[in-house]
Amino acid sequence: AHKDRVDQSAHGFYKMPDINGFGGDRPFMYYTYGAACSEVEVDVLTGDFQTLKTDILMDVGNSINPAIDIGQIEGGFTQGLGLMTIEEVVWGDKDHPWVRPGVLHTRGPGTYKIPTANDIPVELNVSLLQNAPNPHAVASSKAIGEPPLFLGSSVFFAIKDAIYSARAGQGETKFFPLYSPATPEKIRMACVDEFSKPYAGFDYQAKTSV
Repeated sequence: AHKDRVDQSAHGFYKMPDINGFGGDRPFMYYTYGAACSEVEVDVLTGDFQTLKTDILMDVGNSINPAIDIGQIEGGFTQGLGLMTIEEVVWGDKDHPWVRPGVLHTRGPGTYKIPTANDIPVELNVSLLQNAPNPHAVASSKAIGEPPLFLGSSVFFAIKDAIYSARAGQGETKFFPLYSPATPEKIRMACVDEFSKPYAGFDYQAKTSV
């Protein structure tokens, strides 16, 4: 075939029926839903935190292989946990003058922190929603690769609730902004006390790269 210059490749494209794309009333065939609740412990003197427990309930339709689906959910959640708490991107700009302008500082594992075994919850419980078949996919199942990622935000908001408690102990109960990722540096400075007040008050906002 090669000598005769015969193309041995083939190309196909599947068009999903009954959907009309973005801007229409049905951009997708179905949606994947989930809910998570996390409990964290924050060290107000260092900004370090530990996720003590996370409970996840995920709608995967009728699961074809529950073991694989649960593994995907655990992995997606852990990616989201990293995204929301430790994976900070730092570029050289006026707020980060030690980095050459326009250069990405966090371009390797020495500076860009991804989740490790120490970052996953001490107790992680994953449940699959029962009796929720999906009539629009194979065997009434649902795709479950990336949807659990945003459930990592449950850790972020648990951290923020813990910071609210720490600030209340200093007499401050007002709203305060906390931008992800909630790194130990941001957590520590948000837990205002007699040590940090000379440098950062209750209205302090950490500088971030965008």
